[in-house]
Amino acid sequence: MEQEKKAEKLLEVKDLQVSFFTPAGEVKAVNGITYDLNYNEVMGIVGESGSGKSVEAYSIIGLLQSPGKVVGGSITFEGEDMLAKSASDMIEFRGSQVAMIFQNPMTCLNPVYTIGNQLMEALRAHNKDVSKEDAAKRAMEMLEQVGINNVEKRMKQYPHELSGGMRQRVMIAMGLICHPKLLIADEPTTALDVTIQAQILELMKKLQEKNHMGIIFITHNLGVVAEICDKVSVMYAGKMVEQGPVDDIFYNPGHPYTKGLLRSMPRVDAESYERLIPIEGTPVDMLNPPEGCPFAPRCEQAMKICLQKMPPYVEMGEGHRAACWLRIQEQLENQQKEKETEGSEDE
Repeated sequence: MEQEKKAEKLLEVKDLQVSFFTPAGEVKAVNGITYDLNYNEVMGIVGESGSGKSVEAYSIIGLLQSPGKVVGGSITFEGEDMLAKSASDMIEFRGSQVAMIFQNPMTCLNPVYTIGNQLMEALRAHNKDVSKEDAAKRAMEMLEQVGINNVEKRMKQYPHELSGGMRQRVMIAMGLICHPKLLIADEPTTALDVTIQAQILELMKKLQEKNHMGIIFITHNLGVVAEICDKVSVMYAGKMVEQGPVDDIFYNPGHPYTKGLLRSMPRVDAESYERLIPIEGTPVDMLNPPEGCPFAPRCEQAMKICLQKMPPYVEMGEGHRAACWLRIQEQLENQQKEKETEGSEDE
């Protein structure tokens, strides 16, 4: 039975649509996104602030705040329909099957409880049979796993007594204490300095290999994606504009937005006089999105059709697809050339 289960996808999201119903009108924060995640796989979701990355993650674990609402599509976890579950089912599901690490650990840890107390509570909430002694032992083991030293002392400390990096490690320990199958990390390294960021990424990679879990890593830092992810989904204005294996996205990007993100990223091998190229224009007004491709108003290569009609996905390689009219035009041109060469060969 276990073997049958393992053959399935860990998570499947199909045509997910999430809207916020505000006094000014409906904001389509997530507008028909589709992807899947295998066991033991790390997927990066990349995009600028307001592109719908976090909203999509909160939908998976049932933490979407009002006035947000899932208005279409499906979310399937190990074959189970997540959107059909009740609020009490989701409380049971969160922590035991799926855990989430948030951007700012200080707002997620309770300032009046010790670290040990909070870790033990997270474990005992999902496993009522665990004794206090066992819970404390397990909490200390988890703290050691995430690279915290002198754990007995740390268990008695309060969040304000720890540094930012330490607090983020505690959050990772809390997320993993019930051995979830899926970990959602929402920009977990944004508030940390670069050296601590590298340590946290290395730690997550190690724990992922050890526990064989799937990870959805939400970030706007492409350097982090290159470090930890197997595949990437690029989001812009609530839509997935490109998806593919991490190497394909970096070495053969298909969407102008992905290319823009890569151009605006600092490079170690760049010459001192080379400047970063920003993406011109401003993000889309989500209350009045354009009819066609959401990136068209900022795209240097936009054609008339880009402003009128959303492009379909074009397959660019195994598991690599982009939604762009330019790629469609390229494919048509290539097909035309092939026909011409075949015709000349026949003559």
